[in-house]
Amino acid sequence: MRLPRALVTAALATAFLVGAGHAPQAVAGELPADTSFFTDPDSQVNKWVAANPGDSRQPRIASRIASQPQAVWFARYSPSTVTADVRKVTSAAASKNQVPVLVAYMIPNRDCGGASAGGAPDLTAYDAWARNFAAGLGSGSSIVILEPDSIALISCLSSSELSARYASLARAASAIHAASPKARVYFDAGHSVWNSASVQASRLRSAGVLTSGDGIYSNVSNYNRTANEVAFAKSVLGQLGGSGLTAVIDTSRNGNGPAPDNAWCDPHGRKVGENPTANTGDPAIDAYLWIKLPGELDGCAGAAGSFSPDYAYELAG
Repeated sequence: MRLPRALVTAALATAFLVGAGHAPQAVAGELPADTSFFTDPDSQVNKWVAANPGDSRQPRIASRIASQPQAVWFARYSPSTVTADVRKVTSAAASKNQVPVLVAYMIPNRDCGGASAGGAPDLTAYDAWARNFAAGLGSGSSIVILEPDSIALISCLSSSELSARYASLARAASAIHAASPKARVYFDAGHSVWNSASVQASRLRSAGVLTSGDGIYSNVSNYNRTANEVAFAKSVLGQLGGSGLTAVIDTSRNGNGPAPDNAWCDPHGRKVGENPTANTGDPAIDAYLWIKLPGELDGCAGAAGSFSPDYAYELAG
């Protein structure tokens, strides 16, 4: 995720200032416990299930994975269509009285050049993309998972590149709130066996979570058990001190916990975790969500983001 030198113009900065005054409005447990999350009929798993009715793996994948609401990722750089692409999801969710979970995954040089490398060509382009993304959210409720790994994984950034990234994340969140007041924006907290809670909280502050965010998320694309992630998220929130922020946890692949060797890239023996729900029983934790899509690969058993019915079948077991 090494960033090019930021070239944010004065006009662009002015445009983002429309939402720059947003302060977190959430109170603990604000997301209603009976929230119904969006199930995307166009997801890779749903398309596979529909196309393979005779496959012996199909019933298990259909009942255990395809039936559950999952996030919709915006990971391919298409600035001219992203508004319409987002609007398609939010409109479909609104028609079903469901809340969509959308993942904005376009920060320049994401994943520090790893298997999920890519993103916008520079921060100027990213800022424009974020505005276009926000324009499709509409007036209904939504959850935005803002740039997985963008705050936890910064080892490839210089101090100036890091400052530029943090500022751009804050601008993106403010643009989302300005365009869609009912959107809830969650910032990257990594996970419980990565950075310490104090380190992650310091980075989150620098990225503007206290003025531009509604909460934090942890365990995206990872396998740590829910109890450990809840404790970690609460520790991060505690470090942020009385902010009113809350957290969501990715439980899409943590049913068996982490692999024995802590392998993270398509390890075998993993299972899906708790089904997506806002009824967590904990006022600090807004929801358990399936953010990483079960069956979509990390980049070792196949191309990152591609769907593997074999892996899905294993996870669903």
